[in-house]
This record gives sequence, structure tokens and C-alpha cells, in this order.
Amino acid sequence: MIFAALKTASFRNLADGETETRGRDIFLVGENGQGKTNFLEALYFSAYGSSFRGSRDGELVKNGESASLVEARFDDPMYECIKVKIAGGKKHIELDGKSIEDRKELLTVIPCIIFCHEDMEFVSGPPESRRRFFDQTQSLCDPLYLDDLRRYRRVLKARNIFLRQAGAFQKPDDGVLESLDVQLVEYGLSIMRKREEAAGQFSAFFGPLYGEVSGIDGIRIRYLPSWKEAGFEAIMRRIAEKREQEKIQGLTLSGPHRDRYLFVRGESDFSATASTGQRRLLALLLRSAQASRFSAMTAKNPVLLLDDVLLELDPEKRRRFLALMPSYDQAFYTFLPEEPYERYRRDDTVVYEVRNGALQKSQAENR
Repeated sequence: MIFAALKTASFRNLADGETETRGRDIFLVGENGQGKTNFLEALYFSAYGSSFRGSRDGELVKNGESASLVEARFDDPMYECIKVKIAGGKKHIELDGKSIEDRKELLTVIPCIIFCHEDMEFVSGPPESRRRFFDQTQSLCDPLYLDDLRRYRRVLKARNIFLRQAGAFQKPDDGVLESLDVQLVEYGLSIMRKREEAAGQFSAFFGPLYGEVSGIDGIRIRYLPSWKEAGFEAIMRRIAEKREQEKIQGLTLSGPHRDRYLFVRGESDFSATASTGQRRLLALLLRSAQASRFSAMTAKNPVLLLDDVLLELDPEKRRRFLALMPSYDQAFYTFLPEEPYERYRRDDTVVYEVRNGALQKSQAENR
């Protein structure tokens, strides 16, 4: 499935209007600040109803305007159009004229994988950034996993509120806390089982890919659950032992929200000693492995959105990366004008020049 056209109105700095996007490879060429990344963000926003930059909805509306619209049309017999409108501080999503209340319903429509500078957080950032990446990876393949996460997070939030309140009373009702504990462990165990299995599957894609592009073999993903105990009863006992300490701190101190992932070589944490270039390549190839695993698990190919990431690779690694691109239905790339993007284009590649938020087919395309 591909984007056939994208229409925007008052979205970021993009010019109002519709851009045809039929084609397997779309190149967006322009200087920084002209709207290349904003166009990718609009595509992603139409696919998921959220920004890959973590921006709030109101920040996507063009300065001075009160509402914004993104409308994507597809070449597909199952789906025709997604519209996402922001107005009055609220977001409204429609899929083929039907209102969408839960963004989970969009996951299977036109899955997009974004490659961007912020992906370095998955390698060099805090543990929650890595958890977010692997949760996203699993949710793309298994929407039920997202349900488990949501349930767990609701119980975790309620439990933390109760713990903070308990610290203010001499005799809090431990029966409420025990009930929350049961739910926390039930949902948490389901998440842990899926994370354990997914980490092994993901590592099988990622390790060989990183070795092929970087020349460094033996990299794998290690999943480190917060709960080391085996089984429901053992975890419940651990939580009970920590209860008084948690009341003092007003915080749940263990569980899947504290799980960790490591990139290891042998028994060592590879990302802790890797160079900046090696970490950048780790981040880039995480997304490639994410796309490959998605295709393997769903028998569908994603749309790839690559935001200036080739610029960070030396020529040889860039060549290897492009030779090992994951399967995709469509790919959008952004380039600076001075980059040698011509050498990457195919006969059917569509090239747009981006200037002041407007996209125009390049002179070569019009000849």
C-alpha cells in the first residue's frame, strides 16, 4: 500500500494544497528549514494520528491559524483516505468517512517506519527510550500487546496514586493495594513473556544486519526484566516485601516499566563503548530491523520515511545500507541539495524540490 497523494492545510510551514505521491521512491530535496521533515511528519501524522517528533497537536498548526488538516489518499482496494483535523484544541480522525476513536485502529492501515536523528535516543538515551522503541516494534506486529501495555499503565498509575496517598495515612487500606498488585503482576507477566520472545526474534534480524553493514559481528539484543523471579506467586512475594519502601517513596519500584534492553557483544554492553559513528549506525539499523521484522510477522511491507539519515554514513556504509534496505512498498527520502542523491535514484524515482514549504517536481522530472 502506498500514499497516492497528501493534502495539507495550515500544517507546520507546508504550503496548503495537495501533492501527488505515487511512486515507489520519492526524493525530497531542499535546504534545511524548507519543509522536508514537516512533509514526512504530515505523512506519519496521517498514518498514526501523532507526531514522530513527540510534538503536541497544537504545535502542528501553522502559526497564526486555529485549525489544521492532513488528508492522505491511498492506492489500495481496502482503504481510500485518512483525514486528521485539529481544531479547537481537539483532534478528529476519519478513515473513509468513519470516525476513529482509538488510534490503535490505524496501526494496520498504512504502517510507516520513520528513520530520523531522534532515533539516537534508542541507543544513547535513558532506558525508557529503548523500551519505547521495542514496545512500538511489538505493537506494530501485535496490536494485542498494545492492549496489555495500556492495561498495565492504567494499573501502574492507579497504584502510584494509592502509594502516594498511603504515605499520608497511618492505616491505609492494604486490601486495595493487594488488588492492584494482582492486576499489575498479571498484566506485567503477559508483557514480559512477549518482550522476551520479541527480543530474540528482533536480535535474529538485527545482529546479522549490523554485521553486514558495519563489519562488526556478534551484536545481539539482551532483554533484562525488572522482575527476575519466576512465576506469579514469587513476584507477588517480592512486591509484598517492598511495599513499605514503596509507600515511603510513593512509587512502584519494580515491574515492566523498569525493564531494560542492552546491545551486547559477547557479555559486554556494546553501546557503552561504541563510537559515535557506531551508535548512529546502531540507531539506523534498528529501524531497518524493525521494518524487516514487521514484514516477516505480518506478510505486509511498510512505508519508509528516511529523514536525512544517509548523510550520517560514510560512502561505503551508505552503499551497504542501501544494498540491504528492508522490503518496502514506498520510501520517502530527504536530501540536502549538495548531497549526491542522483546516484541513488532509479528510473521511476520521483524527485521534488522543497522550498518555503512548497513541493515542486524537479526540472529533470518535468522534461
